[in-house]
Amino acid sequence: MQQLVNEVIGHLSVSQQQMARVLEAERHVAVRVAQVVNSLPDTHPDFGGFDGLLESSATVCKSVVAYLNGLADLQETLADHLSSIMKEMEGTDEE
Repeated sequence: MQQLVNEVIGHLSVSQQQMARVLEAERHVAVRVAQVVNSLPDTHPDFGGFDGLLESSATVCKSVVAYLNGLADLQETLADHLSSIMKEMEGTDEE
């Protein structure tokens, strides 16, 4: 019976430690969200009217496209290197 009580207390201890880790992580998230909210300006941004808004949107779209093209190039390069590695490994397996 004492062994069973010790095991339950051990499990409770582990679960308390895990809950403390979760609460600590949530605290960090809350602090970061508060920092982001505090960094937002108090006034409405001036985009220069509708034309300025369209220009800013186009700039953001171009940046996103450039980022995605960079990721595609990286993926293609990794695939090329991986295929070279796999061919080399197949060659060593045959030997």
